[in-house]
Amino acid sequence: MDTTQFTGTASQTKPAKRVNVRNMTVTAMLSAIAFVLMFLDTAVPIMPSFIKLDVSELPALVASFALGPVYGVIVCLIKNILHLFITQTGGVGELSNFILGVGFVLPAGLIYYHKKTKRNAILGAVVGAFIMAAISFPSNLFIVYPVYYNFMPKDVIVAAYQAVAPFAHIHSIEQCLLLFNVPFTFVKGLISAIITMLIYQPLRPLLKGNK
Repeated sequence: MDTTQFTGTASQTKPAKRVNVRNMTVTAMLSAIAFVLMFLDTAVPIMPSFIKLDVSELPALVASFALGPVYGVIVCLIKNILHLFITQTGGVGELSNFILGVGFVLPAGLIYYHKKTKRNAILGAVVGAFIMAAISFPSNLFIVYPVYYNFMPKDVIVAAYQAVAPFAHIHSIEQCLLLFNVPFTFVKGLISAIITMLIYQPLRPLLKGNK
């Protein structure tokens, strides 16, 4: 069994006030990065054009591992509050993004903090990606897509999915979400998890304040 700590050797104990200030500073920095990443989205060939891939949950996952799961949730909250100022969905898209982000980083952080090993970090990220994907179905069905229907009729949305996968015999929004959005969300989570595993150790001294 792997017992190697993903975070490495623990740093010396610091006064609570200093730790809190550092945690707040790191949280603000990661929230700003997450906000910027929301704009760096890209189209995916196997998905309709209105669905984009971004990795804005990545900084929240880093915060969840480095500072604790609560800080990961805070990063998800702050990035979406900032995005409310330029929202095109009346806040509905931001609400869904927050719900999905929490579904990802909270279980990942809780599993990792139960025992801080690289194996638990990987397990937590995979479990978080799975939960986020599962939550994406009701979130899109009952929160996001009803808003989209005000701008794009339901049959037009279904037709967009049919166009990218004519062989799938898609006839309903529920099928669209199960066949496309849920797997897409899971893969999106895995991408954030893989990048986090690659960059966390080099960033750890900065995040934790270790010399």
